[in-house]
Amino acid sequence: MLIRLASPRGFCAGVERAIEIVERALERFGAPIYVRHEVVHNRTVVEGLRAKGVVFVDEVGEVPDGSVVIFSAHGVSRAVQAEANARNVQVFDATCPLVAKVHNEVERSERHGREIVLIGHSGHPEVEGTLGHYDPTDGGAIYLVEDETQAAHLEVRNPEELSVVTQTTLSMDDTAAILAKLEDRFPAISRPRSDDICYATQNRQDAVRELAAESEVVVVVGSRNSSNSNRLRELAERLGARAYLIDDEDDLDRAWLEGVNAVGVTSGASAPEACVEAVVSRLEAWGGALALDQPDRPELVEFSMPKGLR
Repeated sequence: MLIRLASPRGFCAGVERAIEIVERALERFGAPIYVRHEVVHNRTVVEGLRAKGVVFVDEVGEVPDGSVVIFSAHGVSRAVQAEANARNVQVFDATCPLVAKVHNEVERSERHGREIVLIGHSGHPEVEGTLGHYDPTDGGAIYLVEDETQAAHLEVRNPEELSVVTQTTLSMDDTAAILAKLEDRFPAISRPRSDDICYATQNRQDAVRELAAESEVVVVVGSRNSSNSNRLRELAERLGARAYLIDDEDDLDRAWLEGVNAVGVTSGASAPEACVEAVVSRLEAWGGALALDQPDRPELVEFSMPKGLR
């Protein structure tokens, strides 16, 4: 059985930045450090940080006075930002700069009196944060659309003054179909000046397309609450491979590989490379051989640290 590794895979620049912000805060201020929601959606990362003294909370109100609190990579609403700024806490914002770009697009549209359609998954922290960057008090609105059906039935107040933004970790294919439906219904709708789906999401989906074409089974290393990891599994399945989403090597099932000639391995943007290496080691122990002709497509994007942690 041949083991094929996708490239690129694993940590994106936004995830690396968020984890480094927490690590630097621990070094500078000591434990406990408080993080609102999981800093990234990965069980291994979260458990590792918790063991070092990080306390994950649901709301800023749970953070004791005088503490350090960090916003997760998924971003927060303006109301959460205001609540934290009103408290006696020191705030560091680990929001991915590409998510912050979407927030800026929403606020810009609001200032110009435009309504917003947000394509995304209801309940996801990134979506909740983005929705919270639009103030409807002036009579405008922001509408959440999750699929083509919702897009086909969406009613807006002012179709001539309408913009669209997206969650950064969506399926490119699904998002394109939803955008086409929205543009059919609202010809005047304005797209953002650049794609909202982040470079890492696009690159990892492109890599999975290649992997699924060469592998009967695709294993995606990533946690079940990771949006971009779930999109990788769905894409591999759509392309004809059997695909599984796992946190680590202990989630592997040898029965998945019976009669398989090639298995592809990739990981979501919040999954550590150490987890991938452990999965490959388990597959090799079961008789797999790592392909030696894997492409190397490095990503050279870097984001700076916030003031106070540089």
